Amino acid sequence: MARAGGFTTLIGQRWAMLFLLIELVFFSFLGGGFFTMNGFQIVLFYSTTLALLATAETFVIVTGGIDLSVGFVMGFASVVSAKLAVRFDSLGLAPELSILFAVLVTLAIGLLPGFVNGVLVARLKVPPFLATFAVQGITYGTSLIITQGSAAINVPNLANVIGNSYFIHLVPGRGIWFFTRPEAARGADVIDIIPTMVVVTVLVIAVASFLLKRTRFGRHTYAIGGNIDAALRAGINTRRHLVVIYVLSSLFATLSGIIYMLEYVSGKADAGSSFMLDSVVAVVIGGASLFGGVGTIWRTILGVLILSVLEMGLKMMGVQTFDKYIAVGIILIFAVLIDQFFPEMIHKED
Repeated sequence: MARAGGFTTLIGQRWAMLFLLIELVFFSFLGGGFFTMNGFQIVLFYSTTLALLATAETFVIVTGGIDLSVGFVMGFASVVSAKLAVRFDSLGLAPELSILFAVLVTLAIGLLPGFVNGVLVARLKVPPFLATFAVQGITYGTSLIITQGSAAINVPNLANVIGNSYFIHLVPGRGIWFFTRPEAARGADVIDIIPTMVVVTVLVIAVASFLLKRTRFGRHTYAIGGNIDAALRAGINTRRHLVVIYVLSSLFATLSGIIYMLEYVSGKADAGSSFMLDSVVAVVIGGASLFGGVGTIWRTILGVLILSVLEMGLKMMGVQTFDKYIAVGIILIFAVLIDQFFPEMIHKED
């Protein structure tokens, strides 16, 4: 009995990892071209923006809240950064400076939606669902006003060079190049391995994971999600902390929008609209509790990979895009039911 219980607990704790493994095996057999270098690169490429949005959502969900604005904050950031890059370029600045200043200014502006969310939730006691839904509408409407309903284009081509570059280039028999593609070996002999934006995303996520799991700030975050009244009695300034949490969420969403601008050399008001649900689903699949107090960044990334592999695998099988939402809904229900009925088993390690 003890062995059976231990095995069941192990399966419960690792169900997401097992599900990802099943996906990989399934699509490798049925999805033509899935188990290739190009296939994995597409998965990683798709995962960058979603991973940052899911990271943002993890911080909020651990506190017992939810942020419905992250997708449109991402779109807002893509629009603002694209428009600023074009503006700075028109002023005669070098492309490098145009992109750099656009990114820095966008990072500053992108904190505002999170600050508004934090004030509404922490100080004015507006439920997170309503507060962030309202900010979602404000950011989306502002983006549409800025772009007049069209995509923000004419971004300096350097954005394309940065956003679609690779961190590692392999030339069989000659060696490995970092950052710069070897000029003398251009052509089919050069194997592009890891996109630069994936490396940037991993570094950001690593910092976020350290912040949540290894610092006093992270411990306070879990304490607020576990029992906000107890956190207050322990001397934690819960209002200020929640404001910072929502600002952090907005920061990660803004980074996601900037990466979108660099990868697609444009900005769109609805760039992140399809990622909003996926970001919440990824957090739940990763084992976070919607009631707060439980969740880790790296488990969330496991949820991101599950959704990314599902997206790519279904496309390679020729399945209609909207069928993916049915699959995601089923996975979400399954994850929530596990969290609802077997919380002790699933969160035993946490």
